[in-house]
Amino acid sequence: MRKLHLILLVLLAVSCRKDVELFKTGETVVDKPADDGFSGFYLLNEGSMGSNKSTLDYYDFSRGVYQRNIYGMVNPAVPKELGDAGNDLAIYGGRLYAVINVSNKVEVMEARTARRIGQIEIPNCRYIKFDKGFAYVTSYAGPVEVNPDYTQKGYVAKIDTATLKVVDQCVVGYQPDCLEIVDGKIYVVNSGGYMGGGSTNKYERTVSVIDLATFREEKKIDVAYNLHHIRADKRGGLWVTSRGDYKASPSRLYFIDKTLQKVTDTLPVAVSNYYLDDDLLYLYSTEWSYVTYSNVITYGIVDTKTHQVISRVLITDGTDKQIEIPYGIMVHPVTKDIYITEAGNYVSPGLLYCFNKEGKKKWVVRTGDVPGHFALLPK
Repeated sequence: MRKLHLILLVLLAVSCRKDVELFKTGETVVDKPADDGFSGFYLLNEGSMGSNKSTLDYYDFSRGVYQRNIYGMVNPAVPKELGDAGNDLAIYGGRLYAVINVSNKVEVMEARTARRIGQIEIPNCRYIKFDKGFAYVTSYAGPVEVNPDYTQKGYVAKIDTATLKVVDQCVVGYQPDCLEIVDGKIYVVNSGGYMGGGSTNKYERTVSVIDLATFREEKKIDVAYNLHHIRADKRGGLWVTSRGDYKASPSRLYFIDKTLQKVTDTLPVAVSNYYLDDDLLYLYSTEWSYVTYSNVITYGIVDTKTHQVISRVLITDGTDKQIEIPYGIMVHPVTKDIYITEAGNYVSPGLLYCFNKEGKKKWVVRTGDVPGHFALLPK
């Protein structure tokens, strides 16, 4: 995966820069107050890997106010604050869970206040999902290491959310990323991200299927190289993204029929990240090529009922030309406002853009480094 290949470059840039901005707590009024069924949303800023600069921001709908770096303000006694490289964020059972990849932990907070409750130690943890009182977290298991001969398979950890204890593990493929839960099954995308690139191509290309009752892998579904995201639509169909191999095999969007347990459709669009809202899948792609050594940035909307690409445009006012590296995306389920984050150069504070449902910019605000992961807070 491209970001892993940039680790050394990012670390070098951080060490050489004399003017890297430090994060300060602050508030910015960006919009009019709104009452739309949600209190607001959290935004997890990953921070450059190795810099220990993952931070948490909050947007308050009722006041129209954006607050930066609230974790440090609410939890001043926590050493190193959130930690290194935030990778996922979710709310479940009145608690906010932040998956902090290189710090090898899931940070658990009160959803209303972001006050720290505790942490769950999981090595090289990646993404989180919940079902019936349990959290399921993917883990690369081994160290952060780009190595074509990597031997450590990853696993899914099962966590009791009442005790915050890991109660079981299920081994899957190499470098498992996102996961989804549908009809008593956990679907886990295996990337093999540490093993591909260079002169070799050892990326994984499967989705592991875990039976929830036994918590054991039942089978693997062959999909494509270097998988990343998986989400279920309203009918339980699974939408899977592949980063490709950055050479001959491009990034694509795949559909797995949950009954047939196999890929039944492939859409010719590149996808770095997406958000499912009703029957629409909103996407963007920052597709890197080791052939041209450049990015191609695209946007689009897919109708999950018809499997048709209905638009190649999300932003209609030209603001997309200002966004260097789109990195996160969310669509408000009521207003249909579209939120897109900008990672920029990966070592400086990013930006959060808000567009209305017609794709016109409403506002933009400064965030922490590498803003990428949203969690809506219900009222």
